[in-house]
Amino acid sequence: MEFGQFCPIAKATEILGEKWSILILREILMGSSRFNQLQRGLSMISPAVLTKRLTTMADYGLIIKNKIPGQKGYEYLPTNAAKELLPIFIDLGNWGMRWTREHLTDYDFDVDFLMLYLQRSIKAENLPGRETIIRFHFTDIQQQPNWWILVKGNDVDICTIDPVRDVDIYFTCTVKCISDIWMGETSYKKAINNKSLTVVGSRELTKNIPHWMSNCMFAKEL
Repeated sequence: MEFGQFCPIAKATEILGEKWSILILREILMGSSRFNQLQRGLSMISPAVLTKRLTTMADYGLIIKNKIPGQKGYEYLPTNAAKELLPIFIDLGNWGMRWTREHLTDYDFDVDFLMLYLQRSIKAENLPGRETIIRFHFTDIQQQPNWWILVKGNDVDICTIDPVRDVDIYFTCTVKCISDIWMGETSYKKAINNKSLTVVGSRELTKNIPHWMSNCMFAKEL
């Protein structure tokens, strides 16, 4: 894609304007460094397109592609050029919160994306004990309605198969419900009061959920 203009906006758009490019960089800047991690955050991207975009970004000096010693595959790390995009992406996200939320459809509420970012939102240091098991049951999903977040020390993992351990806190709701809470459109208290969310667990965990699972960086406190 070429615009044939020396305008810096045009040249930046030539590099960043292809489909998926900005979202790939979002994932890399949020900490994804492996191919499979990027696919998790971009569940609808094809492996061929992801490979092509990563190659282009490496050619433009936005990322570094490193072979992982003793392992198959590569890791993809942001360069300073990519890191300088972070405040721009934050401004873009703030703009999106102001002007695009009314255009969301049911199709946009992706459980894979939601769970990845809930995993990233866990503040393990604020959880009691060495291990915490969190279960989410999504009432609007027929296939794979149950998800678990397993926290052990500072390690936080997602599981779609019952880990067969005692669950410390249960969430039951729709994908949209917990997404709206995480995005700051509503609060846990309001969702519980209007019966769109059920939370069961010890009071230590249920009384202040944002203390150990933060909301989106673009969310405003309610």
